[in-house]
Amino acid sequence: MRIAIAGAGNVGRSIASELIGNGHQVMLIERQPRQLRPERVPEADWVLADACEVSSLEEADLAGCDVVIAATGDDKVNLVCSLLAKTEFAVNRVVARVNRAENEWLFTEQWGVDVAVSKPRLMAALVEEAVTVGDLVRIMTFRQGEANLVEITLPATAPYVGEPVRDVPMPRDSALVAILRGKRVVVPTPDDPLEAGDELIFICTAEVEDEVRAVVLGKATDLG
Repeated sequence: MRIAIAGAGNVGRSIASELIGNGHQVMLIERQPRQLRPERVPEADWVLADACEVSSLEEADLAGCDVVIAATGDDKVNLVCSLLAKTEFAVNRVVARVNRAENEWLFTEQWGVDVAVSKPRLMAALVEEAVTVGDLVRIMTFRQGEANLVEITLPATAPYVGEPVRDVPMPRDSALVAILRGKRVVVPTPDDPLEAGDELIFICTAEVEDEVRAVVLGKATDLG
C-alpha cells in the first residue's frame, strides 16, 4: 500500500519505520523545514508541504494514497488533514492521532476520520488488558464505535476451556480473530482447543459485547 503520514516528528517517523518494515510505501509530509530529516527514515519519500493546504496535497499526489495518517502534534491540523484527505482526495482509509483527550469527540466521520487513535485511551486499555483475567477489555474502536477490538483472558473456570473453537456459539456480528498463547499468535481454526490463560481477541459490535462475554465466560448478563 501507499501510505501518507502527515507529521514527521517522533510519532510520524516511528509509524513510517514500522510500515516500511512491513513492506509498504510511505510518504512523510512535514511543513517545518527543521523537521525534514530524511536520514532518520531514508526509505520513505519526504515532502516539504502543508498538510492543511489542498494545493500542497495535490502536489504530493495524496489522491494516489491508499491510507492517510494524520499524526501531527496538533489536533486542529490532524482534523483538517483528515477532512481534506477524505473529501478532496477520496482516500479510502484515514487514521488520525488524538493528542488531547478532550478533543476525541471531534474525530468522527464528519471530519473524515475512519479510525481515531487516542494515546490515553489506548494506554488505559493496554493496562487493563495486562492485568484483567476473566472479563472483557475493549482495546480499540473502529469506524466511530461501529466495531470494537476486544480481549478476554480465559480463566480456568471458563465453560469452553478444553473445547474446540467450533463449539463456542459466537453471537452475531462477532468474530474470534486471534488467540495469544504464551509467545505464540494462533490464527484460530474450528479444531483448535481453547486453553486456560488464552487471550482471545475478538472483533464485534458494541451491541454484542455483553453476549460475547456471557458466552465465553459463562457469566449471566442482561441481554434484553
